[in-house]
Amino acid sequence: MQDIEVIADPAAAVVALDPVRARLLAELREPASAATLAARVGLTRQKVNYHLRQLEAHGLVEVAETRVWGGLTERLLVATAAGYVVAPEPLGAERAPARDGNRLSAAYLIALAARVVREVGALARRAARANRTLPVFALDTEIRFATPNDRAAFADELATAVSGLAAKYHDEQAPDGRWQRLMVAAHPLPTNTTT
Repeated sequence: MQDIEVIADPAAAVVALDPVRARLLAELREPASAATLAARVGLTRQKVNYHLRQLEAHGLVEVAETRVWGGLTERLLVATAAGYVVAPEPLGAERAPARDGNRLSAAYLIALAARVVREVGALARRAARANRTLPVFALDTEIRFATPNDRAAFADELATAVSGLAAKYHDEQAPDGRWQRLMVAAHPLPTNTTT
């Protein structure tokens, strides 16, 4: 089971966003049969089976085990991931961020974040199919600025430092080189966040 799976297919997004199916996905962090799920969620086994078939058809659940009871075969299903993120494409046309985008714009940051979800989600699916790890790096920290001028000075210094590092390590001609995308973002913490 993956930690997080990015749903890029519009039809799979519709299936996963259905409230009953979303509840079944949450219940399927551990393998369970349709009969077990029906008792947990208060639906008939037939209705649960219908929803499970939809989830299975879109690759959101898979068979974890089968048990034979007399002449019947019971399938235990499990979610393919502990959590799901819907890529921006299924919800509408995505506008690619321009290289010269306004780096102080919330819309630009959101477009970059959407691109990260799309690209890393696709790379993670491909790596999982090949039974390989995906070489990624992420950094997350919080900082409190005393003044807006301090924030602006920090942004300028960070941009200079990142540009310098990129120039130092970038090798256009490396025969075995691999392109990487680097994104640095800063945004205010939501007011309901506790530190």
